[in-house]
Amino acid sequence: MSQHTHPATVTAPASKSMSHRAMMAAALADGESHLFNVLDSDDLIRTADALRESGSSIAPLTALEPGAFAVLGQPEGPDGSPDEDTPTEIDVAESGTTCRLITAILAAGQGSFRVHGKGRMHERPIGALARSLETLGVRFKYEGTHGCPPFVLTTDGLRGREVSVDISESSQYLSGLLMTAPLADGPLTISLAGEKTVSWPYVSLTLQVLEEFGIPFVVEVNPGSGWQAVDDWRLVRAAVPGKVRFRMEPATYRARKYVVEGDWSNSSYFLAAGALGPALVRVRGLVMESLQGDSAIIDILQDMGAEITWERDAVTVEPRHLNGIERDMSESPDIVPTVAVLAAMADGPTKITGVPHLRIKESDRLAACAKEISKVGASVMLLDDGIMITPKPISQQLKQEGVDFSSHGDHRIAMSLSLFERVGLPVRFDDPTVVNKSFPGFWDEWDKLRNGGGV
Repeated sequence: MSQHTHPATVTAPASKSMSHRAMMAAALADGESHLFNVLDSDDLIRTADALRESGSSIAPLTALEPGAFAVLGQPEGPDGSPDEDTPTEIDVAESGTTCRLITAILAAGQGSFRVHGKGRMHERPIGALARSLETLGVRFKYEGTHGCPPFVLTTDGLRGREVSVDISESSQYLSGLLMTAPLADGPLTISLAGEKTVSWPYVSLTLQVLEEFGIPFVVEVNPGSGWQAVDDWRLVRAAVPGKVRFRMEPATYRARKYVVEGDWSNSSYFLAAGALGPALVRVRGLVMESLQGDSAIIDILQDMGAEITWERDAVTVEPRHLNGIERDMSESPDIVPTVAVLAAMADGPTKITGVPHLRIKESDRLAACAKEISKVGASVMLLDDGIMITPKPISQQLKQEGVDFSSHGDHRIAMSLSLFERVGLPVRFDDPTVVNKSFPGFWDEWDKLRNGGGV
């Protein structure tokens, strides 16, 4: 270990991805589930409210334990309005995960639902998922831009058959279909269409939750000699259109006790802070063998030169001289802003590719990263599918004056840019509260680094 023997220690927040999926699975289960360590954030509030509006019961399990919920499920599926002219209102605000997954789940219910949001949500696409659901008997009526919210979904249940889905924009389309498939009236085979797939690890998280809530499924691959079932779906590392499909049977989610694991995406800022120094940082509550794609931050930090040490329940990152890297980040897009900001403080250029879908997040994350990182003097070039950052030493004048950053209404942009504090740059934001979307406690945890980690 370095001379900094007393690391700042933080606890990983709960996984946002797993919190969404566990709450939705519990809301479809036969009986009452008890969920623990569910992330407290705006996005999860949207998911819980959407499930309540469509008939599930979700209540705090105890006032003494934040993140603990009792969820009484609806094994027959969501209940909507019988009148298409006065549909049940489902407000997803700015939560893309809520919007895409809940849309698929609502499709397995009965009645009409109006799905709407705010901010950029009405520009974010959902047409590929909607087209797949329409082949299963669901009707969509768009109120604005075709293929985007707001829309009215009307359904009398899903017809079991074959369906294909294009996930070149978002793997959430496939995750939604996988979660809703057990409620179909017959067997459902889900195939992949399109030219490519993105964010495969998030599909693995969906399969993990399905398995843990008692839903059977078969993953099949076609290496060129015909379809064959895989013995262990965890060994499937990518979804290639025409080469991977999923076979689902009607089934009932099983109510259970479930503890959500720590979140690698929201831990990436603290792990990166340890790599920058001036002091090391320890993060507790992460699973080393997690299926979360953003656990790739460990490999990335090591490639850049940081020192990583694992203990039984914690990972410690020790500062080292950081170098630029080249990396395809299609499997871990949410940590692109983290790595981009790190790159501005490394030696040599960094090239990030494989992430054109970052343009349709809460902000255009590639453009937002380019605009804000350039404020510290780095040279930033936007690529068709990524970003290239060539660092430049931050001037003493900037370190004296500080920098006013825009969060672009995006939680991940704000949290990533905070890393500049680690090299003595005062950082100011137009809207620090934007972190509430996924990590309301971020600034409190960041203060632990300020107080004990050299910021």
